[in-house]
Amino acid sequence: MSLWVDKYRPTSLSKLDFHKDQANMFKNLVQGGDFPHLMVYGPSGAGKKTRIMCLLRELYGAGVEKLRIEHQSITAPSKKKIEINTIASNYHLEVNPSDAGNSDRVVVQELIKTVAQSQQIQTSTQREFKVVLLTEVDRLTKDAQHALRRTMEKYMATCRLILCCNSTSKVIAPIRSRCLAVRVPLPSVEEVCSVLTSVCRKEGLILPGELAKQIAEKSGRNLRKALLMCEACRVQQYPFSVDQEIPETDWEVYLRETANAIVSLQSPQRLFEVRARLYELLTHCIPPEIIIKGLVSELLSNCDGHLKADVAQMAAYYEHRLQLGNKAIYHLEAFVAKFMAIYKKFMEDGLEGMVF
Repeated sequence: MSLWVDKYRPTSLSKLDFHKDQANMFKNLVQGGDFPHLMVYGPSGAGKKTRIMCLLRELYGAGVEKLRIEHQSITAPSKKKIEINTIASNYHLEVNPSDAGNSDRVVVQELIKTVAQSQQIQTSTQREFKVVLLTEVDRLTKDAQHALRRTMEKYMATCRLILCCNSTSKVIAPIRSRCLAVRVPLPSVEEVCSVLTSVCRKEGLILPGELAKQIAEKSGRNLRKALLMCEACRVQQYPFSVDQEIPETDWEVYLRETANAIVSLQSPQRLFEVRARLYELLTHCIPPEIIIKGLVSELLSNCDGHLKADVAQMAAYYEHRLQLGNKAIYHLEAFVAKFMAIYKKFMEDGLEGMVF
């Protein structure tokens, strides 16, 4: 039994529920014959991956849905063995090179080289190239990005790249200039409500419009999250009620409690406790970028307006440090320690000002 988010995922461009102009643009791109490298970017839950898979189906037909997981072993110049998992069909290869950490440069070069040099399969559509889908390109090291730039030029004749990322700000300009950039924005609240209502109808359920709107707003218009929330509501209670509580993810509740702990007391002991909580989030595979973003959001809502600019600037600094370093816990803990220091000083200065 699959989750609704997978069960009702559209499989062709004509079945997409929103951004239909973009779907038509993709269709024209396929029919035009001159298919470029693509960079598909936008917020999480906007439907980037769904659109890419629909585009591949438009290119090659139903064969791209016959997927297999492959375990690739790549030998780096230093003789180090790098193990990485890929998802492949006869026509494309999907890989997340950032899984290899600092060895992502070798993964990018070797995998694209292997795909580009392999025998091309002639299909009814007569496509003479295979597609390599690279996800989370914005998390690649600068070395890997420069290697990717050289590789995408070298194998253009037999290989096309589709790069998928949340933001182009961390992708170097030479790569951006070599791709057709397509932004997939989040659906509107009305579009999310429409999808939720449609999915519930297919399941034989009646979803009140007010509850659908609450789910859409609480999910931040993230369609994947909205569908998961809606299914959780169905498990929790059916028939649906307009005033029923919408379940939150455990890690979001835990992160909010962590932020409250930081604001309530600033001491070495509390910092030690917060460090343990941050470790707990990291060991449950919550990305450090999401943790720092969530912490900042909660801390800003709890602190005085005079501090907000300093906290935002500080968060940007440590988020940048997070990208450069290897140990996420160091930078997260440094951010928390710095916030505690300026928050405690602000509170003490406020108390001194109140003394007559």
